[in-house]
Amino acid sequence: MIGITKSFQMADGTTISIETGKLAKQADGSVVVKMGETMLLATVVAKKEGVENSDFMPLTVEYQEKYAAVGRFPGGFFKREARLSEYEILISRLVDRALRPLFPSDFHAETQVLITLISGDKMNVPDSLACLAASAALTVSDVPFQGPISEVRVVRIDGEYIINPSFDQIATADIDVMVAATMDNILMVEGELKEVSEDSLLEAMKHAHEAIKIQCQAQIELAEMVENKGKKREYCHENNNEELKKKLIDFCYDKIYAIASNPTGKHERTEAFEAVKTAFIDTVNEEERDSLKFLINRYFHEVEKDAVRNVVLDERIRLDGRKTDQIRPIWSEVDYLPSAHGSAIFTRGETQSLTTVTLGTKLDEQIIDGAFIEGKSKFLLHYNFPAFSTGEVKPNRGTSRREVGHGNLAMRALKFVLPKGEDNAYTIRVVSDILESNGSSSMATVCAGTLALMDAGVKILKPVSGIAMGLIADTVANKYAVLSDILGDEDHLGDMDFKVTGTKDGITACQMDIKVDGLSYDVLAEALEQAKKGRLHILGEMEKTLDQPREDYKPHVPRIVKMTIPKEFIGAIIGPGGKIIQEMQRETGSVIVIEEVGEFGIIDIVSNNKESIDAVIKKIKGITTVPEVGQVYDGVVKNIQAFGAFVEILPGKDGLLHISEIDWTHLKDVESVLKVGDKIEVKLIEVDKKTGKLKLSRKVLLPRPNTNPE
Repeated sequence: MIGITKSFQMADGTTISIETGKLAKQADGSVVVKMGETMLLATVVAKKEGVENSDFMPLTVEYQEKYAAVGRFPGGFFKREARLSEYEILISRLVDRALRPLFPSDFHAETQVLITLISGDKMNVPDSLACLAASAALTVSDVPFQGPISEVRVVRIDGEYIINPSFDQIATADIDVMVAATMDNILMVEGELKEVSEDSLLEAMKHAHEAIKIQCQAQIELAEMVENKGKKREYCHENNNEELKKKLIDFCYDKIYAIASNPTGKHERTEAFEAVKTAFIDTVNEEERDSLKFLINRYFHEVEKDAVRNVVLDERIRLDGRKTDQIRPIWSEVDYLPSAHGSAIFTRGETQSLTTVTLGTKLDEQIIDGAFIEGKSKFLLHYNFPAFSTGEVKPNRGTSRREVGHGNLAMRALKFVLPKGEDNAYTIRVVSDILESNGSSSMATVCAGTLALMDAGVKILKPVSGIAMGLIADTVANKYAVLSDILGDEDHLGDMDFKVTGTKDGITACQMDIKVDGLSYDVLAEALEQAKKGRLHILGEMEKTLDQPREDYKPHVPRIVKMTIPKEFIGAIIGPGGKIIQEMQRETGSVIVIEEVGEFGIIDIVSNNKESIDAVIKKIKGITTVPEVGQVYDGVVKNIQAFGAFVEILPGKDGLLHISEIDWTHLKDVESVLKVGDKIEVKLIEVDKKTGKLKLSRKVLLPRPNTNPE
């Protein structure tokens, strides 16, 4: 039989199988992971030679869902899978962030990991299996990899923690996070929460880690079953010069340590570090400078990292002079853009977000047409990170994966506090443009987004703030420092960075990347508690600018009034070929959106003008009102015949006013009294039971002449 399969059971009895040696055998490693009817194919290919003069891992991770996997056609004109959707990009990032730290630091071969959904069912969500598939492909390959690892989704429903839940279960959970880990250490956490405590998040991580250990053990056993037993290739991707490295350390370390010990601004500090490097380069033989440039840059970065970390650990001094738990100065402003529906500036230190809110109708909802996930979204958050925000010159190549990821984190942070159902008639788009960046701009987006939503008059449940935390740890010396509101440099030099958002009552979203082994849950608990204090401080600063949503929307925001009608009237309101609804929109200058929901039609009437909305409501009520015998109506003469006139008493509802019912006196012809377009008052005197035709009278509303002579 072709292929080798390792099957195992999770704690809840779910069976997962990993198969290798059957598909994609020309890749360096390939597996098919199966749970239920959901199947993922993961492949890994790495070039044999390293990238010349590289000091990073050129890794590409892509997750893609095939529409055929769920028996669907792709949307759009071309009817084929094209570039990755935002959902696929987010899953790719989750896997990438978990894998990347586990490649050897001196391995620089271009590597590509592809994960493809080849079969799917509606019970087993594929994104929670993507990292397992990627790690298994690496584990059975000859590509150097310090795994295995895996990733699971953990949710909490009614106090119970569930691993890799179904779609329906996710919808009812108050915790929904993805956790990646090795057998021994947590690597990555990301997800959304409904105002839960720090202790609950830690408990979720512990449950996830126990499940991950089972999956890692299965990969180890699978590797033992394959022919090469997961043996890794030999490689040499770095040429080092130990003599040069020692000279650079001796010359630069103390100088860098001194600069880091004397706080300055970002640009001054960068220039000071560069001056040290330039001074060292001047000591190198001029003929060798060009050939040694790459090594000098690499070694200098390593020395800079060590010196700055040691300053923090030994002196408890940060690059900008703050204490470890101190937040940079904050200022904010709302209603900065007069034409926007809502706007805010949030500035924390050298990080600044200008955020806008736009309120739209159902017509503005985002259509989600993925292979696995379909539907609509009425809350959109977009994050833009232009190069000038860091003082750089870079070409604008469209939305980056980083922008997609940061925007998604901010969106998850805010969506819990948005008004639900009937309390929110609008489609909401939040756009964060980062104007300055030195530290977490995604957390600035959360803060600016909260202020902009309140400025727009959106009745959010509570304000949300966010903070980026860092950790520098020396596990050998058992020393560590938890840093609040980290700088960009501290992010690059640290062993952990995590972002936490929430209200005063609990966490709404988190993102955590851990780059050091042996980090205990006690340290994580301390970091989360310090983050809570920082988050509450930031909330307090925000509330000085605006502490609750405005009472009303701004004058230029379109008003939306909802109506509910029996669904049998939808056709009458739309009219043949849309004639009636188009006429109503043209006459009133409003936008009318109708949606069938169950037994009802839900109508949104959108206009800046209250009179226009009232006019539409009156017309719709006229169409949906059932005429009642004995009721008096204001009618309009629509047609005149020899035997009488047809009068419209409600939109689309005409009745016959017989010539004998026009007046108490005898009329020779109808035209002597009525003309087309005349507005008259009539009474409904009869509805024909068989035909439904309406019979009207005008004369019964007129004084009856006195026929008795005195």
